[in-house]
Amino acid sequence: MGTQPIRFDDGDAYERLMGIWSGIVGQVFLDWLSPAPGQRWADIGCGNGAFTELILRRCAPAKVDGIDPSDGQLAYARTRPGVQDAVFQQGDAMALPYAEASFDIAVMALVIHFVPDPAKGVTEMARVVRPGGWVAAYVWDDEGGGSPTQPLQTAIILEGGDDVRPPSSRISRMDRLVGLWTGAGLRDVDSRVIRVQRTFDDFESFWSVTSGSGRPKVSLASLGPEATERVKARVRITLPPDAAGRITYAAEVNAVRGRVPG
Repeated sequence: MGTQPIRFDDGDAYERLMGIWSGIVGQVFLDWLSPAPGQRWADIGCGNGAFTELILRRCAPAKVDGIDPSDGQLAYARTRPGVQDAVFQQGDAMALPYAEASFDIAVMALVIHFVPDPAKGVTEMARVVRPGGWVAAYVWDDEGGGSPTQPLQTAIILEGGDDVRPPSSRISRMDRLVGLWTGAGLRDVDSRVIRVQRTFDDFESFWSVTSGSGRPKVSLASLGPEATERVKARVRITLPPDAAGRITYAAEVNAVRGRVPG
């Protein structure tokens, strides 16, 4: 795996890639979680606020706090029209700036595989949630090929580029996620697979969105323009368009939830 850090400082580029994907998955995830109204939420690794906005729109929360390490992402999050009641701040998922039992629900949406110590992140979520409250997450099944950027990841590696999977991608498998939750002492641990798809107007639209943010962007820049064109050609072959020229791509997340004991 490459050594360059993963950074998501461009909220607009991230929105075109993962923000939209997160919204599609997030609706199914929230239906599954089925939270009561009036809950206090912590959105850990809130990024540009895509999932935060969905919580506010769908769940009638009493409060939502979003935390993320990126100033650029948080700046974008604050511009969303539906997040006026959310509180955003910069911080670390492994050292949350909240007191014990401050929330009813803590969630990581497409985040836990970026946390250097995922077990510490789950422990921190459990610490800040009241007894009986939910700790939950969903993550792309990177190890199982379920990421929206999987075709690009594969092609980059074939061209000799860096592995673009997140640093903790090994925990994206369902058994490892469930193990994290049970290892943190959470009870009523449950899980499910969520399969979703997204349609792009054409291949160029898919390419622009998928290659324009995060590690794929960094890896392609390090390969150079000629190798990038070869990567693009490889990806194009794997994604045949429909009769209208559209590209439809399916992705898969693993979701897990558990309650804080007590």
